[in-house]
Amino acid sequence: MDVGADEFEQSLPLLQELVMGADFVGLDIEFTGLRTNLSEPQQISLFDLPSEWYLKTRPSVQQFTICQIGLSVFSSIGESNKYLAHSCNFFLFPTTFGILDSEFSFQASSVQFLNQYGFDYNKFLKNGIPYMNEEQEKKIKHSILTGNWKVRSSLDKDRIKVVIDEVTRWLNLAEEGDSMTLPGITGFQASEVQLVLRKALPNIWTVLGDQGVIVKKVSQQRHYYLENASCQAERRWKEKILLSARGFSVFFQMLVKAQKPLVGHNMMMDLLHLHEKFFRPLPESYSQFKLNIHDLFPVLIDTKNVTKDIWKELNFPRVSNLSEVYEVLNSDLNPTKNSGPVITHSSKCEKYVETKYPHEAAYDAFLCGSVLLKVAHLLLWRTHGAGSMPEPSFALYLGVLAPYVNQVNLIRAGVPKINFSGPDYPSIRPPVLILSARRWPGVSEQQVYREFQNLCKFDVRRLTRNQFLLLTNKFKDARSVLKAYRCHPTLQVSLYRYWRHSPDINCLLQVCGIVTTWALVAFVLGRRSP
Repeated sequence: MDVGADEFEQSLPLLQELVMGADFVGLDIEFTGLRTNLSEPQQISLFDLPSEWYLKTRPSVQQFTICQIGLSVFSSIGESNKYLAHSCNFFLFPTTFGILDSEFSFQASSVQFLNQYGFDYNKFLKNGIPYMNEEQEKKIKHSILTGNWKVRSSLDKDRIKVVIDEVTRWLNLAEEGDSMTLPGITGFQASEVQLVLRKALPNIWTVLGDQGVIVKKVSQQRHYYLENASCQAERRWKEKILLSARGFSVFFQMLVKAQKPLVGHNMMMDLLHLHEKFFRPLPESYSQFKLNIHDLFPVLIDTKNVTKDIWKELNFPRVSNLSEVYEVLNSDLNPTKNSGPVITHSSKCEKYVETKYPHEAAYDAFLCGSVLLKVAHLLLWRTHGAGSMPEPSFALYLGVLAPYVNQVNLIRAGVPKINFSGPDYPSIRPPVLILSARRWPGVSEQQVYREFQNLCKFDVRRLTRNQFLLLTNKFKDARSVLKAYRCHPTLQVSLYRYWRHSPDINCLLQVCGIVTTWALVAFVLGRRSP
């Protein structure tokens, strides 16, 4: 089900009901870009601590925006192991209202990627649901309630100008007591138009009729009287306008309040954008970001993190994306294929029954939830065995998933995952290697990278003028390089030892050696003197 600005407010009650009654919610987000083209030192690498990775990624989240959010709400049906999935695509566009006029970038590769999978940019640009974070909401709320605001919303400035011009021309010919109707203006737009007209034209008054906004010519004295008499109604209008300007942020707060498990696949970027766009600007402190996310969503499950472990144990074929994970779990390779949970789509999402829509946010959110249920059932089967397995329930599924809760996969960093409910785990990456280059003057990090790229992929960091650190995320790559370059005439590769190779330690040892030598010389000379 696609939801844009035109349908959003009417859909809110149903969405709230679905989320409050759900077992968990699947999430996927599409962006206008992923990473800014930063200089070499600012690019993420396997050398990065989680805090360094966060600080390097933060500018990209601030530069790009969300164009589509997919949510798939999973609810169990009765006591059987059956689940109903309600999947929705929300097209979003930043609020342009009052003093808010966001800037964001497009990344050509991201646009091409979404284009390839049929993304409708018209729905994003023309009918995107507005949104704002708490900091932006405070500014807008103050502007609206104090009357210090200007039009820049879904009913754009050009249309407002047309309405004012039309009413002004009519006023020139109208007599006091005459009225006209502006048809086709309903909902919060009607409230907005009335506020604008009343502020711009002191000799009219407006009311909302069945066919649209009714404009009546009155004296200025009558206008001021009606204005004072309708302060309460005007305040309600302003609150309604604020509610509409908040847009998807209203539903985000419902999602936070529901405290349902949130499920994604490689969801770290999703969480960063949720914080920045709907909660608060990303803090400079990595630990504060973790704390905020855990307060918003106490139960996070990243299916990428879950499937990585079980794939190794069951020798499933290698997969590269969420769709392939889903296909393997639905195949005969899965020993619990026929006994697992039964998942059906709601009547409004039946297009996903027969047709695949990869990288459509709601479809991917559905895949996240389905993969979670199927993997959880597999873990339950492995724990209890086929003969003694208890009647499955989502509570039991959460029990076997406990080791993976709040562990979110991290791409290209010093640790493979982030723990949102405690300290991060130490690195389990392969050991760091050190390359010493002989007879290769002026060698650069890029040249070292190209030297190894045909054999395997390493992140490279300069240590000294002719020494470089090498780091990979695969143990076999580290072993193969150590073996291949064991007897190389110009490039010597070995395991990095901090106490042996660190320039700081070497400098300290040299200083200590010099001090010790001078002390020894002074001692010897002192003994020879009479």
